[in-house]
Parts: sequence; structure tokens; C-alpha cells
Amino acid sequence: MTTKRPSRLREALLETADGMLRTGIVTKAEHGKITGRLLGTRPAPRVLSGDEIRAMRERAKMSQAVFALHLNVTTGYVSQLERGIKHPTGAALALLNVIHRKGIEAIL
Repeated sequence: MTTKRPSRLREALLETADGMLRTGIVTKAEHGKITGRLLGTRPAPRVLSGDEIRAMRERAKMSQAVFALHLNVTTGYVSQLERGIKHPTGAALALLNVIHRKGIEAIL
């Protein structure tokens, strides 16, 4: 199996990001985000437990129905997530991670 060589554009962008880090234009964390996107090495979103999801919803002072509306899912799905019957995936998982990191205000 051969490893695919990065395109010239990707190489140029990585070189630019490295130069920006060396000159102090971006921080190491920002550099990591840039290179992670370019190389496809972003970490997988964190799977949240039902208790964590319930706590986030309660901190936002929202009912399951209102929380579901903001996640674009059904109330039943939120209930199943909170009880641990189902685990979030896709867009719901991404939104829950944003809410977990930055608070409900980030998606309102």
C-alpha cells in the first residue's frame, strides 16, 4: 500500500502555517488546528454521557423539547440520550460538544 503524497497546494499551506508559527503570527494551538485540518488528523468529538447531556440542558434552563429544537432532533431522542439508551452521533454530537465547551449561547 502506498502513501498518498500531499498536493503541492497542501504542502504550500503547511509551509505557510509553519512560517506563521515561527514568526509568532499564530500560536502553537492555532498552528495545530490549521495543520490538523490540512492533514485530516482532527481528534474525534468526545462522546458525552447521558448525565453530562442532562446537566448541560439543565444548566441552560431548557426543557427537553426546547433543547431538542436547538439540536434539530426529537424530544424522544434527547430523552434517550439522557437515559443512556442512545449515544449522540453526527451533527447532534458536534453541537453537544460545542455546547459542552462553550455553553448553550454558542448555538443560539
